[in-house]
Amino acid sequence: MPGSPQNPVVVETLGRQFHVEWDPQAQVTPLGHLVFFAQFLASGGVFSDWVRSCPLAYSSANAPEVVNILGTYLLAFLAGNRRYAHITALRADSVNPIGLGMTKVCSEDSVRRAFAHADPEACARWMLQALRRSWEPALSADWVLDIDATIKPLYGHQEGAEVGYNPHKPGRPSHALHALVHRGTRMVLDVEVRPGKEHASRHSAANLWRLLDELSPAQRPRLVCGDAGYGNEMLMAGCEQRGVGYTFRLRKTQGVKGLVRLLEHRGGWRPAVNGWEGIEGRLRLQGWSAERRVVIYRRALQARDRGEAREERTRMLPGWSEEVVRGEVWEHHAMVTNLGVDLMGLCDLYRQRADAENALDEMKSQWGWSGFMTRDLLRCQVTARIGALVYNWWSAFVACAEPGRGREAVTSRPLMMSAMGRVVESGRQLRLKVTSLHGRRDEAQGLLAGLSAFLSGLGNGAEPLTAEGRWQRIWGRIMTPWTHPREALGLPSG
Repeated sequence: MPGSPQNPVVVETLGRQFHVEWDPQAQVTPLGHLVFFAQFLASGGVFSDWVRSCPLAYSSANAPEVVNILGTYLLAFLAGNRRYAHITALRADSVNPIGLGMTKVCSEDSVRRAFAHADPEACARWMLQALRRSWEPALSADWVLDIDATIKPLYGHQEGAEVGYNPHKPGRPSHALHALVHRGTRMVLDVEVRPGKEHASRHSAANLWRLLDELSPAQRPRLVCGDAGYGNEMLMAGCEQRGVGYTFRLRKTQGVKGLVRLLEHRGGWRPAVNGWEGIEGRLRLQGWSAERRVVIYRRALQARDRGEAREERTRMLPGWSEEVVRGEVWEHHAMVTNLGVDLMGLCDLYRQRADAENALDEMKSQWGWSGFMTRDLLRCQVTARIGALVYNWWSAFVACAEPGRGREAVTSRPLMMSAMGRVVESGRQLRLKVTSLHGRRDEAQGLLAGLSAFLSGLGNGAEPLTAEGRWQRIWGRIMTPWTHPREALGLPSG
């Protein structure tokens, strides 16, 4: 047979001649460094608990094992897959399943059909519990909760595929993903998949209140932050009832425009950050239950920023506006808040919200939120939460290896996961020989070896730690250099 060890294929290249042989029996993997991530999951016990509490139950003797289904999901998200069909490329990996306690990588059909007839409420409880365990230790310090929605265009006949707000593909049916994000660590606290027409902020309010009500007073965020669509009475009143701070951007309504004109006439603008000036007043719009603090920021547009830049800015940021005051062209930004933070601190605090938008962009482009589509909304919901869970675990793994430095998957995967690995078994010893092709492979080796030594040390104490104790120690290492957002919250005004 051509291509066998007995009959290699001769390939002429620009450099030298190669004799190509296929060896389908070799235990190799292109994700050789993933064994360290498996050690990380084993130390915290999070993967085992996730599998153990899964509500899937099969009655057929030929059905796949639950650990194989969930392990395949894990490997697919880590490999950057966006479609169920991409799972086939992982089927020949016989190394990493061993580290996850799997017997094999399941087929794409098995994974796609896994939750087709599952109980939606049981799946929700299971995934919410797993997600909470992945990020709960991060609530030990003051933190900010960012709330936002992102649009997932659809190209089939999925449940909930409705034409709603879709700025990049107008008229295209979509799903709306409402996400809650822990600022700084960029952990996804939860995500809800809703039909395309349910993109407004009121459709995310119930999930926000559920999360806040489940947290103890000491765990609740110092601040809830949202874009222009979230500056409404329902969200502000809900935060006030729970004693939680909020900062929301306001749309440019007639009432807000009137306040801008009044403050422009009054004067007293104070410097903020990056050329912005700020001033504050009190406002009670129609539908509001009380008068609230509103802060207006403005920045003069340079001549080069006008024209096309003005049109683009207005199209992409409908909450922004331009006003002509004494011959100058200004753009304005209005925010409503119940925080007693000075103008400069509040401006900087809202600017940091871009971190959450970057996290959502990363989830869509690198962690499968833009794909893994099925006809029913249940499986889309379960898969979105599984993607968020794997993302949280990987983010914690990377942060534990190098505390204080964040890396997106586009850089962390090639550095800390992708490497050629070959298993050599001798007697009872399983040896994995790894060869990284990365230009900074020495750095990767140092990070992973140091992390492995730390994880191994967690089980070598005089009193062995439980899995929960080890998970707390892991998060203690992650949070050691943490100073944000406590220092970013600013000082009381006045």
